[in-house]
Amino acid sequence: MPSISQKTAMEQKPLEEQLKAIPSQPGVYIFRDTQGDILYVGKAASLRHRIRSYFGSPWSLQAKIQKMVSKMADFEFIITHSEQEALILENNLIKRHKPRYNSRLKDDKNYPYLKIDLKEDFPLVYITRRQNPDGARYFGPFASAGSVRKTLDLLKRLFPYRSCTKAIKGDDPRPCLDYYIHRCVGPCIGAVTKEQYREVIEQVISFLEGKHEAVVKDLRQKMEKAAERMEFERAAILRDQIRAIERVTQEQKAVSTRLEDEDVVAMAREKDDAWVEAFFIRQGKLIGRDHFLMEGVQDEEPAQIMASFVKQFYDSASYIPPQILLQHTPEDTTTIRNWLESKRGKRVYLRAPRHGEKKRLVDMVAQNASQGLAQLMVREHATTDAITSALEELKEQLNLPSVPHRVECYDISSIHGTSAVGSMVVFEDGRPKPAHYRRFKIKDVKGIDDYAMMQEVLRRRFKRATASAGNGQKPREASTEPWVILPDLVLIDGGKGHLSAALQVMLQIGLASVPIASIAKENEEVFRPESQEAIILQKSSQALYLLQRIRDEAHRFAISYHQKIRSRKSWGSAMDSVPGIGPKRKRALLRRFGSVQAIKEASLEEVSAVPGMTRALAEKVKEYL
Repeated sequence: MPSISQKTAMEQKPLEEQLKAIPSQPGVYIFRDTQGDILYVGKAASLRHRIRSYFGSPWSLQAKIQKMVSKMADFEFIITHSEQEALILENNLIKRHKPRYNSRLKDDKNYPYLKIDLKEDFPLVYITRRQNPDGARYFGPFASAGSVRKTLDLLKRLFPYRSCTKAIKGDDPRPCLDYYIHRCVGPCIGAVTKEQYREVIEQVISFLEGKHEAVVKDLRQKMEKAAERMEFERAAILRDQIRAIERVTQEQKAVSTRLEDEDVVAMAREKDDAWVEAFFIRQGKLIGRDHFLMEGVQDEEPAQIMASFVKQFYDSASYIPPQILLQHTPEDTTTIRNWLESKRGKRVYLRAPRHGEKKRLVDMVAQNASQGLAQLMVREHATTDAITSALEELKEQLNLPSVPHRVECYDISSIHGTSAVGSMVVFEDGRPKPAHYRRFKIKDVKGIDDYAMMQEVLRRRFKRATASAGNGQKPREASTEPWVILPDLVLIDGGKGHLSAALQVMLQIGLASVPIASIAKENEEVFRPESQEAIILQKSSQALYLLQRIRDEAHRFAISYHQKIRSRKSWGSAMDSVPGIGPKRKRALLRRFGSVQAIKEASLEEVSAVPGMTRALAEKVKEYL
């Protein structure tokens, strides 16, 4: 952990004095702008040398760094015991704050993994977005949910592990369909023991590790033994499983004559983005590949981009191979290699081959990266053209004063007026801007009154904009604060009645100049205050497609918040009646079991084993539920 943390405000001392006061020890430095937002995070073997380098001749700096330094108003640094410790801290800070001038993996916090918890009696194979130090086996990260689901589907076709989440007692009266089609070995009916089920899970793990031949060998031995015991049906099932695995293995390309484990990483870049392709080779065969997008790479050298990727990807990778082949030798190779070795616990080689079989392999991955980036550019260009066309059509068809670059859409979600919530979603230039989404818990309206609920939401949202304007702040000046930005179009999910209710609020607040429209689900009719009749957009219209997409996103966002509040209420009402169970214990039980029903089904020992619980409290919980 860092030993010293010191903040240095540039306005407090002359710059030269501050630079002299910086120590020569290793550490991490953080540059901030006038608002206190983090612009850049870097690490250094010598803080003084590195930070001073930013304040020399500007011509020696990259254009991006020159721009960053011009915006910098403050800096701070954190001293660490070693350069490797600084690398870890730098990585964590970049992931947490996503500084504008650092090259970084897009959406790195959301990368999915496959998880197998071996502490369970009958482990599941499931998707998670968190890698915890809980002793479970993790595989990943995968670039997207699509990537991990393909792998999960393949595993389920090859190995008969259970996919249900029920508590396994072995005394169910009948199994599900998976058992009859040989996709599950049936632990729920006691068809297998814990040990036999564990063998299936071990095969899954070996397969994910790329040990396909070992899996086939094990299954073949089991098949031969089943045949010797005249269990011909069992032998036939194992034979079919072996053939399925061999088909998958044959489809995997042999890329090396040596039976090596290695990752191969190459990239292609365009302006501020880079497409990084990673091939995963196990036992000389390509068992998987994935691609990752990096942003903020403009003006950076390939060695810098490669170093950023390696640090950020392998920081969360579940497996580090003994060798990583790279298109470019990364910056700080020695520090990165030492860090990887400390994570792996064994030797790791970082190589950028210049000739031979390994170079051809890297070139193949680089070619795939170039193709991937080219296709991405084509898709983005086509999408941009379609969005531009849709926005222009909206302006024309809805008689708007300008192109609706910023659209805000509002929706209400409730059941018979209970747990009512409102949502606000924002689309800028036809694309969602989740950072500006807002949720509203309805406070003033009782009973079933959608119109009044919509009015409450709009009143609370736009009163903020008028309050900021009253303080002399122009709406378009504070682009970082969504409340004070006035939209080019307010879209209401509903018909004429919802539109009239919304318009009434806008008139009361004094924002009648903000264009407003509503879209009714039944016939996809669009209403505007200036038009007595509905505006019918063609079903093939890009403008209608965009309105539907915005409306559906507002509906999704409202529904998800409504469900969250309802689940909290139902959880609270069930547990609040149990003496001795306060908020902390409720949270602990929820984290462990996920639902009241799961607690009901759990054993007394499982409930009492939850942190903060005792056997006496567990007995009370079971009794009350």
